[in-house]
Amino acid sequence: MTRLVNNPDDFPSQAVAGLVSAFPNYVRPVFGGVVRAARTDRKVALVVGGGSGHYPAFAGWVGPGFADGAVCGNIFSSPSASQAYAVCKAADRGAGILIGFGNYAGDVLHFGQVAERLRSEGIDARCLLVTDDIASGQEHLKRRGIAGDLPVFKVTAAACEEGRRIDEVVAVFDRINDRTRSLGVAFAGCTLPGWDEPLFRVEATQMGVGMGIHGEPGIHDEALGTADEVAAMLVDRLLADRPNNSGTRVVPIVNGLGSTKYEELFVLWNSVSRRLEDAGLTIVDPQVGEFVTSLDMAGVSLTLVWLDDVIEPLWLAACDTPAFRRGTVAQVDFDTTPLPQEVEQVSITKPGSHVSQRLAGVIVQALEAVLTGFGAVLGDEDRADKDAIRQAARAALDAVTQLGGAKTGDKTMVDAMIPFVTTLESSADALPQAWESACRAADAAAQATSEMTAKIGRARPLGEKSLGTPDPGAMSFCEVVVAVGSVLSTSASSNGGLRAQR
Repeated sequence: MTRLVNNPDDFPSQAVAGLVSAFPNYVRPVFGGVVRAARTDRKVALVVGGGSGHYPAFAGWVGPGFADGAVCGNIFSSPSASQAYAVCKAADRGAGILIGFGNYAGDVLHFGQVAERLRSEGIDARCLLVTDDIASGQEHLKRRGIAGDLPVFKVTAAACEEGRRIDEVVAVFDRINDRTRSLGVAFAGCTLPGWDEPLFRVEATQMGVGMGIHGEPGIHDEALGTADEVAAMLVDRLLADRPNNSGTRVVPIVNGLGSTKYEELFVLWNSVSRRLEDAGLTIVDPQVGEFVTSLDMAGVSLTLVWLDDVIEPLWLAACDTPAFRRGTVAQVDFDTTPLPQEVEQVSITKPGSHVSQRLAGVIVQALEAVLTGFGAVLGDEDRADKDAIRQAARAALDAVTQLGGAKTGDKTMVDAMIPFVTTLESSADALPQAWESACRAADAAAQATSEMTAKIGRARPLGEKSLGTPDPGAMSFCEVVVAVGSVLSTSASSNGGLRAQR
């Protein structure tokens, strides 16, 4: 349980503020996160990020030799597109921007939107998705990112630091991501700041295998054995999933998830190292500690990075950050240039409760994904007639499916969007009535997602455990379009009919 709290709703922002205050020589605050305090010009910038609650990931990795910036969302929530855009603009060093994150649906949508916006401004921006968790799927590139974030981002950052062109850095990322595998187990769930109960529980004699770093329980439970038995399970399953042409040199990373004691991690490492050596592998630069946490979750993960001649020197290259250091970096100058206007903090109204903020985060994901597509069609000048609204709705759907890759039956927001758009397109009624019919179709489809198992997104690894609960994204989309529909009806009544219906 997180005990040192003021207002739980302010916990993420106060944590970032404290990090900046404690490490002013490393990080500089911007709206949405932090950027390096030391400046390096004319290099590809690497911005990493995701929800808060994972320190040292991600803000603890900002500094020379590692990340140029980190986007910090609310606890276990994807940062907004506006937050990510602000950090990227502040981190830009004129040679392109790479945005790195774990493969989660909200991050894919938001960071994907930011990359598109940056490209429209003439900045070469690309998204890099870490996919190291072997428990979350058979297909490597569809897996989620967990503790593999550390080595994948570290190696990619070293390639940026060498001054390589953006295409070369992307090739390095693909190489290290393909050669990184992780698996984790949980002994107890984590508790959100201000909450009294953990997000899940595990029986004392059990462990949840394949847990997620956003408070997701294990995909299944197994008996908790000795440290030797846990190590054997982790090593053997990772070795069974080794990449092609893996070689024999590996970097092992034993990662504590938040409340497992370092002494326990060292006991586990003894067993892991013996198991790896018995398998004929050469251990290079092992890491034991907390690298990607999940608040106070009790548990561990093991990551294996399969080295080659490209990856090994980049992994061993010098870096200097608040939470991860190696070697000696060259002298750098502090960045005292004024920040772009886009990265300045904006005033906000008093936040709601933590529960309402978590719900709002889902709704904002729906709004940002949908309104961006709508706005691209409607533009800033012309009136929106009924045909334009239909085209805008279709464009919004296309944008979401293109960025997120979801389709009908995947148990996502798309399951509600598709019937909404098709009903709106086929209706001969006036716009308010057509919109109302489309809302009913979307609501029915959203409710029906309770009978589906999630195929993409955070809930996908849970499989059958996702049955019985409607998809939050689909339900949030319904709330959004119903709210818009009420405005359309009110406008039509007060104005004697919308001029846009002509």
